[in-house]
Amino acid sequence: MSKLKIFDATLRDGSHAIKHQLTKDQIRDYCQAMDDAGMDAIIVGHGNGLGASSLQVGLSRLTDRELLSTARKYLHQTKLGAYMIPGFGTIRDQLIPAIEEGVEVFKIGCHCTEADTTKSHIEYLAKNGKEVYGILMMYHMASPEKLLEETRKMQSYGAKGIILMDSAGASTIEMVKRTISTLYNGLDIRVGFHSHNNLGLAVATMYTAIKEGASIIDGTLSGFGAGAGNCQLEALVALLQKCEIQTEADLYKMLDCAENVMPGIMGHNASPDPVSIVSGQAGVFSAFKVHVLRAAKNFGVDPRDIFREVGRRKAVGGQEDIIVEVAQELKRKQELSKEDYHIESLL
Repeated sequence: MSKLKIFDATLRDGSHAIKHQLTKDQIRDYCQAMDDAGMDAIIVGHGNGLGASSLQVGLSRLTDRELLSTARKYLHQTKLGAYMIPGFGTIRDQLIPAIEEGVEVFKIGCHCTEADTTKSHIEYLAKNGKEVYGILMMYHMASPEKLLEETRKMQSYGAKGIILMDSAGASTIEMVKRTISTLYNGLDIRVGFHSHNNLGLAVATMYTAIKEGASIIDGTLSGFGAGAGNCQLEALVALLQKCEIQTEADLYKMLDCAENVMPGIMGHNASPDPVSIVSGQAGVFSAFKVHVLRAAKNFGVDPRDIFREVGRRKAVGGQEDIIVEVAQELKRKQELSKEDYHIESLL
């Protein structure tokens, strides 16, 4: 097994959970506490990555440059990382400024069947000597064979590894075994996994991925992230130590940060609540949760019904407008049902 790398996405995926309102003080406190905790990189930014701050997916309190420059000041032993989805960001407007701010590790993501969209971005970073990884989101929507085809493209573009994102928290143990083993045996670069906890399996699916050959762990401290949260890094590291699987992580430093710093950032514990469980079951992008709850409140409909319908339509990140459309339709059906009941009672 290759030496395990740990990419800490707390200050990126966790941004979803607090509507992208990270402050400079929170970034400072976290980076100071985790700089010598053995992470390979700390990924910082808007939940949807560089260039994503918008009315559609959420406005960030800080600009990309402010987020990155603040973290850069306090990271001395750990690499600074950034995430970007082509379409939200471009090479000129996002990647070059991020390089100027000192980003060393880049993750370039796309929907699981659209690796072609990452070609110019991965190639640019690779040619400029940056450590770059390809990300396939919503991996549960494609077969292992299709995922292998897409990841081989990223490998050919110059990616040092690929990471599958269980963006909806829809994984089963069997899915992870089958998919990770297919990629591990079919690629010449590292394979990684990023799990969500909608079905309560984030640590279990990450551990399974490692046993099947994954050597990049992508998670968050305290499980802080979109929807029901992510793989809880400190719990995973404790499990790995128990199983005598070595990492460079300092468990006590992680536990201290989880206890002393994370409450001031999170404000609550990440866990699979009833709405997140239905989201995972329906296979819906975890970051939709905030938007679904808002639409459910505005239209007076059940958020679980919205998730089921959005899942049936196979919506992906960037299609947040569908949530309002679904909520409106459910409201109309609700009102028609009431009218039918009233007519029947009169008859």
